[in-house]
Amino acid sequence: MTESTTGSTTGTPPAPAPDHGGNDGGNDGGNDGVPHGVHHGSTRTRHVVVVPNSVNMVSVLGPGDEHLGLIEKAFAADVHVRGNRVTLHGEPGEVALAERLIDELVTIIRTGQGVTTETVERIIGMLRADTTERPADVLSLNILSNRGRTIRPKTLNQKRYVDSIDKHTITFGIGPAGTGKTYLAMAKAVQSLQAKQVNRIILTRPAVEAGERLGYLPGTLSEKIDPYLRPLYDALHDMIDPETIPKLLAAGTIEVAPLAYMRGRTLNDSFIILDEAQNTTPEQMKMFLTRLGFGSKIVVTGDVTQVDLPGGTRSGLRVIQGILEGIEDLSFNRLTSHDVVRHRLVGKIVAAYDDFDARGGFNAEAREKRS
Repeated sequence: MTESTTGSTTGTPPAPAPDHGGNDGGNDGGNDGVPHGVHHGSTRTRHVVVVPNSVNMVSVLGPGDEHLGLIEKAFAADVHVRGNRVTLHGEPGEVALAERLIDELVTIIRTGQGVTTETVERIIGMLRADTTERPADVLSLNILSNRGRTIRPKTLNQKRYVDSIDKHTITFGIGPAGTGKTYLAMAKAVQSLQAKQVNRIILTRPAVEAGERLGYLPGTLSEKIDPYLRPLYDALHDMIDPETIPKLLAAGTIEVAPLAYMRGRTLNDSFIILDEAQNTTPEQMKMFLTRLGFGSKIVVTGDVTQVDLPGGTRSGLRVIQGILEGIEDLSFNRLTSHDVVRHRLVGKIVAAYDDFDARGGFNAEAREKRS
């Protein structure tokens, strides 16, 4: 934990010039580096946060003081660093948040986990969300480690989704591309298999794609189906040693198959994931969920904004919550553009499409053209 000393002032200048950064100079108008739209109140407070000597300050401040720059931009407070002492001066609420950020960074660093600019940005987002859950607890939850790589949730909603999978027999993860809904579910499946909580993993998808029908694609049935299942194989290779995957597939310990292959089966002692569930019909969704056997767990993932079913066909994922709402041991979890963990542009693209849809989407565009 960090230590801090506190003093409240009104218009009192901050400590002398620091060794690192600070908002000294270059502000053209003395706005103390406050982000646009944020204004100082009449009361300012000064905290000195002492980072433990055991923690490398470069890890806290970032290479080239990258993390320090993010902190200065994110909070309405002056930040000055001398040695392992960080002086924060500004509005009390902003100073308190900045102090919590430093404390979260120290906690994460002490776990041995590396801290990046993305880590800092995600912590800031969680602190601004005013959640009771500690960002360090969210970002330090290890699900699975393989070949030196550890899979963890990266956002608060992802952490809640993972917790829901632990607590419920059937979990729905609904959200846009890049939010980790399938990847995290697969990590939990592999974790459960390794812990011998289940005897096998079953991964399935409906074989539907926009503008294509299997009968018209070249190749054998297997060659036609494999491209639809390839993303699931790719994720498996991140989580399991590649040389063991063929053995697990041959033994039936891991099964990757189209949704149609689930019909008529009862799946006991299994971790079952239905991916791309927005491309199921209500009848297919019912068929899949009723495959649940004893000792099994189901995770259903999908994005209701990317339905590839023929025109007029209802999506089973869109109607399911209204049907199953209120049933115990079943959970619905929604992820948003804020949970996208791919390139940061992906999150902005998803948010732009959401905004477009909120304004009426292509229907509104068509109306404008007619008028």
